[in-house]
Amino acid sequence: LAIYGGGPGALFWMWVTGLVGMATKYTEAVLAVEYRTTDAKGGMAGGPMYYLSRGLSWGAVPAGVLVVLSGLVLLGGIKSIGRVTQVLAPAMIALYVGGGLVILAMFAAKIPGALALVFEAAFTPTAAVGGFAGAAFAETVRLGVSRGIFSNESGLGSSPIAAAAARTGDPVSQALISMTQTFIDTLVVCTITGLVILVTETWQQDLKGVAMTAAAFETGLGSGIGAQIVSISLIFFAYSTILGWSYYGEKSLEYLGGARMVWPYRVVFVALVGVGAVAKIELVWNFSDVMNGLLAVANLIGLLFLSGVAAKLTREQLGEK
Repeated sequence: LAIYGGGPGALFWMWVTGLVGMATKYTEAVLAVEYRTTDAKGGMAGGPMYYLSRGLSWGAVPAGVLVVLSGLVLLGGIKSIGRVTQVLAPAMIALYVGGGLVILAMFAAKIPGALALVFEAAFTPTAAVGGFAGAAFAETVRLGVSRGIFSNESGLGSSPIAAAAARTGDPVSQALISMTQTFIDTLVVCTITGLVILVTETWQQDLKGVAMTAAAFETGLGSGIGAQIVSISLIFFAYSTILGWSYYGEKSLEYLGGARMVWPYRVVFVALVGVGAVAKIELVWNFSDVMNGLLAVANLIGLLFLSGVAAKLTREQLGEK
């Protein structure tokens, strides 16, 4: 989607968000573990609502099969989510990244040219080529940054909710682990996707989103195989994302209204999974971008004021005085 609307240069701006995002992801995770608390069931609860209120004392921070599968997992809570995602995550990474690396090996001679195009288009408007309509500089930056943040969630305050549930008493170790998610998501997976699209030249076709990626994989791996890899990986990526975000919302509502909010939320969330599956893609993306922006505003302000705490914990854990 970033390359479709913003051209090759959008990949550069995704890299920027990934590199900067590793720092914000680290800070989020450090604070999430440091300020977490125990919930009504004896489990761990944490995230931006906890480190903003406890660290700064600012108060609270205000389609069929898919529905069934989501319900089976989500209604079981965090342990059920963990059991499913620990299987899905490695499988989808191995399948998708493996397929992408095979294609890049086949088109290795074109990789230097593709990288040069990325850096050139990152700072200049991209002219219309083939089915690509062209992109202004501002649109390239906007799409690169927004899709990059969407891929790694750094700075949004969502992933530290999961980090706070980790079985560890060491905030720094958990923060370092959390950083790897940003690196893998944006600087590895998204880069492989972008380069596969560029070296196969499918970015010049009038294709959008997953259709462009599927065409690129088919160009490299042959008809049928490429599309199957993209389709299966997309199912894994999307499903695991649904599971993760359901937990974020659950813990946020539990923070606001207590444990009584959890079950009604899970039921409503499962129902809305079906709505999201059939809604227009433009509506889904626009709504997500607005909500992500609102999340980032509150969370990044909190990270700024609590950055000293994160630095202090890091120095203590790493043995610096």
